[in-house]
Amino acid sequence: MRRRTLHNWSVAVLCSLALSMLAPLAFSTFLVGGAPTAVAAEGDELDVTPPENSAQESSSRLEEELAESQTGGIQEAERTRESFLVWLADSLRVRYVVIFLILTFNAVALIVMIVLGMRRSNICPEDFAAAFESKLNQKQYQDAYELAKNDKSFLAKVLAAGMSKISDGYEAVNETMQEVGEEQNMKMEQRNGYIALIAQIGPMFGLLGTVDGMVMAFDKIAHLPVSPKPSDLAQGIGTALVTTIVGLWIAIPLMVFYHLVRNRLARMVIEVSVISTNLMKRFNTVPGPVRRS
Repeated sequence: MRRRTLHNWSVAVLCSLALSMLAPLAFSTFLVGGAPTAVAAEGDELDVTPPENSAQESSSRLEEELAESQTGGIQEAERTRESFLVWLADSLRVRYVVIFLILTFNAVALIVMIVLGMRRSNICPEDFAAAFESKLNQKQYQDAYELAKNDKSFLAKVLAAGMSKISDGYEAVNETMQEVGEEQNMKMEQRNGYIALIAQIGPMFGLLGTVDGMVMAFDKIAHLPVSPKPSDLAQGIGTALVTTIVGLWIAIPLMVFYHLVRNRLARMVIEVSVISTNLMKRFNTVPGPVRRS
């Protein structure tokens, strides 16, 4: 069990690192790669056909001046424009970058571990159920118990616990299987509960960043001797807005994942309960131990 947990955790860490390296490239390509790249230089000559009359010449000259001013503004914006990730990091600042990276890394690691643990081979493997039923049909009860004991799936643990209590009667078998099933279900729901916790914490940190950014903006207004320029308030407003949107980016997918996993887990637990009950109901005639008064 410990080896499987370490294996799942190592896979989760690798997936988290891969995602953390690919996400910046995807953001840069999607949001920055579409920016205009071919812009006329300031010194480039424009090929304009001489107008036939003075009215057309003045109109063309006006259009040329307007185009040159727009081109100069675009060139200036392109020279001063930073990449999306740099702007995002500047707006979040160091503390929020660290907070959101920690939340994202742990969320991805938990998602990978949950997905690996929710596979049918780990919950209710059909080949194991068929082999276990075959042992019972052949009345090889000890072999069936050893088969269930050596398997690490959810169903196998429930059946192994039930087989260990056959001598105590069918009622004890049912109670033991229910207890083990609830214990295994609780372990799996615990990981999914951490997903819900991160989904709730993300927007709260976003709200904290919103308040923090607005405080920064009003602090600029209060301490500047003149009316502040929009650029003076950009840092605080950027922090207020970016932290909110990043918190929502984290929370929305995690909430969807949490509810999907919860529904799937509930369905698979019911399936395990039905299969284990059907396999063990042949022992319902086994009496319990006789207690002497």
